[in-house]
Amino acid sequence: MKVGILTGGGDCPGLNAVIRAVVRRTIGKYGGEVIGFKYGWAGILEGNYQTLGINEVSGILPRGGTILGTSRTNVGREERGVERVKETFERLELDGLVAIGGEDTLGVGAQLYSEGLRVVGVPKTIDNDINGTDFTFGFDTAVHIATEAIDRLHTTAESHNRVVVVEVMGRHTGWIAVKSGIAGGADLILIPEVPFSIDEVCDVIRKRHSRGKNFSIVVVAEGAEYPMEQEADSGELVLVEQETDAFGHVRLGGIANKLAHAIEHGTGFETRVTVLGYTQRGGTPTAFDRVLGTRFGVMAADLVHAEQFGKMVSLQGDRIVPVEMSHATECLKRVDSELYEVARTFFG
Repeated sequence: MKVGILTGGGDCPGLNAVIRAVVRRTIGKYGGEVIGFKYGWAGILEGNYQTLGINEVSGILPRGGTILGTSRTNVGREERGVERVKETFERLELDGLVAIGGEDTLGVGAQLYSEGLRVVGVPKTIDNDINGTDFTFGFDTAVHIATEAIDRLHTTAESHNRVVVVEVMGRHTGWIAVKSGIAGGADLILIPEVPFSIDEVCDVIRKRHSRGKNFSIVVVAEGAEYPMEQEADSGELVLVEQETDAFGHVRLGGIANKLAHAIEHGTGFETRVTVLGYTQRGGTPTAFDRVLGTRFGVMAADLVHAEQFGKMVSLQGDRIVPVEMSHATECLKRVDSELYEVARTFFG
């Protein structure tokens, strides 16, 4: 059995755990061989790869990032993209490919499977927004990092009687914001799923200060829509730049700065900003993410051996089960209203 593997999209804690598990399972149980493609789909398009053996994956379990590198290459936008992938499959005589990534990477994988290629998917994103799985690896690490940051910001906010706005990742969903906000005792949490107004935000902070609490922590997801003054119940994304990537995504960031300015203007309270940015997806993965990534990798190797292609591994309850890869890209898994209502209990 000869298996290809690649990591696409943003880096994520736990990627190396998956790579290690695929290699160890393929070689140890099936006597197979693993080919690692460098820099995501770009590697398979260009034939850029390395052989991965036991020695190559030894010691990588606790390492963040990915030893294979990654990119946001979109096969569908490349000249003869699908044909070039097929040529690499045939030249290297691959029995299957394990594609590790988020909605974009898995979307390419599902497209290639529909073109007759033998692909298995592994869901990866710190945003935890992939449909068909309860959790994705990397999410737990991101929440842990954000929670620790919020804990630290409490002391400086209280010392200076300030409002601190913390911007966390979350392009279309607010899972990191809600989970870290609850865990860190945030006084207000703003997410893409729930519209907000500046007046509401300022009211919550003023009420908190009126009862003697002279500092506040506001957690906001980068993809939350900033309210437009001229239109009720509508908002706009705050962007770092207008240019889009290979999958049509703009680069988000900066809502915390706009929000902080509005809070200070609306309440008169001194307000500061902390943008956690890439720290949320860098560094050592938590034990949960190491174990989940390992379980995903073992199942992915098993699916290739069983020739169950077009599937994605997923966590459902405490079981790792295969689901249709196309199901993962049908829609985003958004924060459920029940969880956000739990968070609302502690606003103000």
